[in-house]
Amino acid sequence: MTDLAAVKAALKTQAVETPSWAYGNSGTRFKVFAQAGVPRSPWEKLQDAARVHAFTGVAPTVALHIPWDTVEDYAALAKYAEERGLRLGTVNSNTFQDDDYRLGSICHPDAAVRRKAVGHLLRCVDIMDATGSRDLKLWFADGTNYPGQDDVRARQDRLAEGLAEVYARLGHGQRMLLEYKLFEPAFYTTDVPDWGTAYAHCLKLGEKARVVVDTGHHAPGTNIEFIVATLLREGRLGGFDFNSRFYADDDLMAGAADPFQLFRIMYEVARGGGLTSGVAFMLDQCHNIEPKIPAIIRSVMNVQEATAKALLVDRAALAGAQAAGDVLGANAVLMDAYDTDVRPLLRAVREELGLDPDPLAAYRRSGWAERIVAERVGGEQAGWGA
Repeated sequence: MTDLAAVKAALKTQAVETPSWAYGNSGTRFKVFAQAGVPRSPWEKLQDAARVHAFTGVAPTVALHIPWDTVEDYAALAKYAEERGLRLGTVNSNTFQDDDYRLGSICHPDAAVRRKAVGHLLRCVDIMDATGSRDLKLWFADGTNYPGQDDVRARQDRLAEGLAEVYARLGHGQRMLLEYKLFEPAFYTTDVPDWGTAYAHCLKLGEKARVVVDTGHHAPGTNIEFIVATLLREGRLGGFDFNSRFYADDDLMAGAADPFQLFRIMYEVARGGGLTSGVAFMLDQCHNIEPKIPAIIRSVMNVQEATAKALLVDRAALAGAQAAGDVLGANAVLMDAYDTDVRPLLRAVREELGLDPDPLAAYRRSGWAERIVAERVGGEQAGWGA
């Protein structure tokens, strides 16, 4: 029998980080689509993020992306966030948009380019010091397109050398989160293509290095929950980038394509203690054709629903069926939890937190969407270009 009070307590303490870039303009590989009212600065991104947290109650941190969120005074930005009930979260590096990085960044064959890339990563740690951020997230577009283009083993050596220098710069309580991706933009080899490669580098670096699982960065059919269970078992799961995909890294709303997969992942998270062990849960998605703030709120709610269902799994009944070799019975325990309508439970949790039980409806009534369209006129809208 599941302890409903414990489930509610866990849901009340859940935290989902929202990404600054999700509030800005974005698009496909061919076109960035502008929307009215989009933030023009990191400060305005925090204003929107504060609305998401105000209506969901579980989005207290905002991830930065450097140089997209470059400001002169990061301590002032952190204070601005605090004044709006937020904290600055993960600092995400960008070593993929400069012309110098055409053949890679810290894996580049040219030592001068590698020096530039590592310098950027060290600067990101400086920003962490100023903002009080715990995590530095590293994703590299490094790789090759053609056989023989570069020495695959040498690129791994360069990767290890660069990571080690940045790791040594981390301060007390700071962590390095290494993200992997199966392919793109390199199509022959990717230097950090899978969780095994990321895990191997993290093991050599030390306890402050953890692996990030992006739910869109795997081959079709990959059992992501197995990866999650294994990394939790090894104490090396540092964080999640939640999104949803139909093909590859589509960056759609979390749970949009396969909510059952999201449930399975969150069950392994709960089973492995990931809800209380410092794992960072972050949305990593952009909203090209749908309104941005409502899409972010809906994504947070989708993660909440998957988590609630995962917490409702009767673990004692499941363990009993597993021990007895009752295949159908064990599966039925999981399906009973997944088939539960947890929306009334989450409405009750929100009401107990003093929130509106329907975050999307509350946002629509707030008038914020109309206000930012009217006020954010002129200037240059934030976005990742293309």
